[in-house]
Amino acid sequence: MDIFQSIVLGIVEGMTEFLPISSTGHMIVVADWLGMQQTEANTAFEVIIQLAAILAVVFNYKEKFSLQKIDLWTKVFIAFLPIAIVGFLFSHQIKALFSVPVVATMFIVGGVVFLILEYFYKEERHTTTDVEAVTLRQAVWIGVAQVFALIPGTSRAGSTIVGALLVGLSRKAAAEFSFLLAVPVMLAASGYDLLKHYQDFSEANFIALGVGFVTAFVTAWLTMMFFIKFLEKFTFVAFGIYRILFGLLLLWLM
Repeated sequence: MDIFQSIVLGIVEGMTEFLPISSTGHMIVVADWLGMQQTEANTAFEVIIQLAAILAVVFNYKEKFSLQKIDLWTKVFIAFLPIAIVGFLFSHQIKALFSVPVVATMFIVGGVVFLILEYFYKEERHTTTDVEAVTLRQAVWIGVAQVFALIPGTSRAGSTIVGALLVGLSRKAAAEFSFLLAVPVMLAASGYDLLKHYQDFSEANFIALGVGFVTAFVTAWLTMMFFIKFLEKFTFVAFGIYRILFGLLLLWLM
């Protein structure tokens, strides 16, 4: 992997990890466009830039990472449990689902879901406007919705935001809870991958790793800030349309 590839993948990871558009789908397409093989060293690189995205959440919401916020993190952990349990029990079946047609189809399905949700969205029904006001019941249902992210192309951020909207969170609160929920989910996934691929770092280009890490961190940090600003004025309709178009593009490229 060269510096240019690490910068491009860092930008893609940072931009797509917290938006409801599936980082996995975009990483696959861009890696293919760059002519990159799915080597063990490249897999190790992806783990590193995911850790950079996690660090960006901590940096952006550092005031939430304290003992005074234990109630919030209890709810985040409860929301994390469904995907952790299902992902562990059915890991082999989930891997078998992975294919370009499945990814493309789920892009389109997710886009349609967002358009339907926005069509019926009523401000007065989404009374949870502060992420710390999320109830245990809401956290459980958001966690259940997140399980759908195990289907390739669904998007972890997309499934959690959909779940949050369905149980009464505002757009902003839904996005912020999704950001925080990414921390345990990505730590678990990246930690597992790190244990599997730690020996592959001996083959890695450490300069490219460092550049990719910094790029992913800065991009993720900026993306989260701009996403929240975007939701103060706009809806998820643009993301729904984008998902449908991207899914159709994938099917066409097949």
